[in-house]
Amino acid sequence: MLNWMAWTQPTALFFGAIALILISMTVWEIKRPCVERKGFIPITTTRGDRLFIGLLSSAFIHLIAIATTEVSLYWVLGACIVWLISLLRFG
Repeated sequence: MLNWMAWTQPTALFFGAIALILISMTVWEIKRPCVERKGFIPITTTRGDRLFIGLLSSAFIHLIAIATTEVSLYWVLGACIVWLISLLRFG
């Protein structure tokens, strides 16, 4: 099924998870529209803004970890999930 783009299963799961997050955020926004607020990020943001910032910063965290450490990427993934949840909640 994934041979047309030579995707590996982890790559397909990653993009599937991103798609699921975007669908969930869309449904959440339709059911409960958000208001801009200011958390620990020094600008006013919406849920979508915080999600984008969280995904982008998680990518940079992974790149920095790959470039500078030998730690397992599963630990980095766990740290990024904690970062994303805290950013969405308190950011």
